[in-house]
Amino acid sequence: MDHFNYHAGELHAEDVPLSRIAAEVGTPVYVYSAATLTRHFGLFRQALAWTDHLVCFAVKANSNLAVLKLLGDLGAGMDVVSGGEYARARAAGVPGDRIVFSGVGKTLAEMRQAIEGGIRQFNIESEPEMRALSTLAASMGAVVPVAVRVNPDVDAKTHEKIATGKSENKFGIPIARAREVYAEAASLPGLRVVGVDVHIGSQLTDLDPYRAAYAKVADLTRALRADGHAITRLDLGGGLGIPYRRDNNAPPLPLEYGQVIRETVGDLGCEIEIEPGRNIVGNAGILLSQVIYVKQGEGRDFLIVDAAMNDLARPAMYGAHHDIVPVIEPAVGAAVRPFDVVGPVCESGDTFQKGADLPRMAAGDLVAFRSAGAYGAVMASEYNSRPLVPEVLVRGDHFAVIRTRPTFEEMLARDSIPAWL
Repeated sequence: MDHFNYHAGELHAEDVPLSRIAAEVGTPVYVYSAATLTRHFGLFRQALAWTDHLVCFAVKANSNLAVLKLLGDLGAGMDVVSGGEYARARAAGVPGDRIVFSGVGKTLAEMRQAIEGGIRQFNIESEPEMRALSTLAASMGAVVPVAVRVNPDVDAKTHEKIATGKSENKFGIPIARAREVYAEAASLPGLRVVGVDVHIGSQLTDLDPYRAAYAKVADLTRALRADGHAITRLDLGGGLGIPYRRDNNAPPLPLEYGQVIRETVGDLGCEIEIEPGRNIVGNAGILLSQVIYVKQGEGRDFLIVDAAMNDLARPAMYGAHHDIVPVIEPAVGAAVRPFDVVGPVCESGDTFQKGADLPRMAAGDLVAFRSAGAYGAVMASEYNSRPLVPEVLVRGDHFAVIRTRPTFEEMLARDSIPAWL
């Protein structure tokens, strides 16, 4: 469920008509719904209400400060994978003891930043990282909580570029070697073992891979406790999928996901951490764009819009689908015809959808790319020297610009020409 619906013949974000945002902010522009963010976060808390838990929003899905502030004020923790994301979480008012630092390539500078600023735990991805963290923490006179990320070799049955739990993926330590790694972690200064971490991928639409991975985590937890480790937290990752196509069967609900957690690890008495990102913010956002031209091609028609692959990279990068809908509601029974919806970037890869069934369209019409709140603005670039797309947050009948579109002058000012040129 989201809060982007037609009212009086026009698509609205909550109670704000999208044409109003287009007129005041311009296009392309990302638009987020505060009500949808609040609702989706609440569903995960409800799913884990049976146990002690912390829902840590995956900042990589959407790192806008206003989004992080909204979720943080609701009680969310944050899952970060870089020093920049850590800085954003803190700037949004999230305390360090609600921030989990993940990621396969933490630098010493990032580790120091989190130790000095406060951290709930580091999720260790490799033995070299573990030893580096130990040396740094000890030199700072600190003892930091850690969980080791284990790779359970479970096929998440998702896109190959976002699968993280198979043996050939770069993430985590093979679960078969976990006990020896934990033994070393317990012997190192500056580290305090508190939990086990696992994450098998993103956009999962089947609960069976979770069930298989969490069963392995449960067995490992019992073995680690037998070895003398005080395992009090289980970080079970995120990755629950969202419906990108309105005509498809809906993925499992957070409540169903929570029941799998309860059935597999609920008897261990551990605090549960999860790291949803896409499922909280994906359907809470749309990308609003304007038609530039309708072009007749050889055997096909093109809808050329002002959004491009630099604004929304997922279709070009992953072959991802986003439903594209007109902002003005078509009349009941209105004829539709197929369009290839493309952007103005000088690459054939700048294609959002081929054969999208849309009503008669004309230059100046507005369209919305649904389910664009996750991995949209965060992956945007200035390719072709196109300004970064702005972002808007809606609450009820009002909205605010939460990231402005830079001017060409601001873009150019970041470059410098050496005096010898």
